[in-house]
Amino acid sequence: MTILGIIPARYASTRFPAKALADIGGKSMIQRVVDQARQATSLSRIVVATDDARIFDHVKNFGGEVVMTSVHHQSGTDRCQEVVQKLAASEGYAPDYVVNIQGDEPFIQPEQIDLLTSVLDGATELATLVKVIDDVDTLLNSNAPKVVLNTRQEALYFSRHAIPYQRGREPETWLLPTGGATLTYYKHIGLYAYRRDILGQITQLAPSALEQAESLEQLRWLENGYRIKTVITAIDSHGIDTPEDLQRVSKFMGK
Repeated sequence: MTILGIIPARYASTRFPAKALADIGGKSMIQRVVDQARQATSLSRIVVATDDARIFDHVKNFGGEVVMTSVHHQSGTDRCQEVVQKLAASEGYAPDYVVNIQGDEPFIQPEQIDLLTSVLDGATELATLVKVIDDVDTLLNSNAPKVVLNTRQEALYFSRHAIPYQRGREPETWLLPTGGATLTYYKHIGLYAYRRDILGQITQLAPSALEQAESLEQLRWLENGYRIKTVITAIDSHGIDTPEDLQRVSKFMGK
């Protein structure tokens, strides 16, 4: 099984421009992501996908592999597809699966990547990680997408709202045990695996109404009948979306 790891890293982030080059304890954010991904045993190759010459040159300088991609992509998924197409055209390289590793996750754990790839058996179309929610702040935080699973541990729906809704109970109590069955809530961890042919298909789909309402691209895939296998991890994600996130992480590392 050949699995290509791709790390999308664009320059013009709305909330934190140039965050891929931000210094974290003496290394750039993008170098830390690459270093973590290199420790995963399941990836055959790791490529950074960027739209900016500064990031391109920086990755080259620390010995990483990087591909220049369009500035017009709306998502990391689209950027991954361009890398796959370019590698196929230039080298005839055709991995069985592609893993999209977020470029703003400098503390992604190699174990998380290997856990996700453990379900890539040729039949799996798409896969992603989820984590059990055990605190109310995360449950009610719209920046932490939630996911409901079916009995085969496939995603039924993703939402920024806490789902399922518990009628007759205040949301602050939804994680507390009740007299009936206890509901489990899951947080979505944004690490994706795509079968190569499926990646080519989903990047041709038009944006959907649910996707636009929630601002979650994976809803487009579900609306069009694709199956997303989920794997439960005990490790949380720690993405850096704002300069304030970086300050918090830097203080933690200093301690």
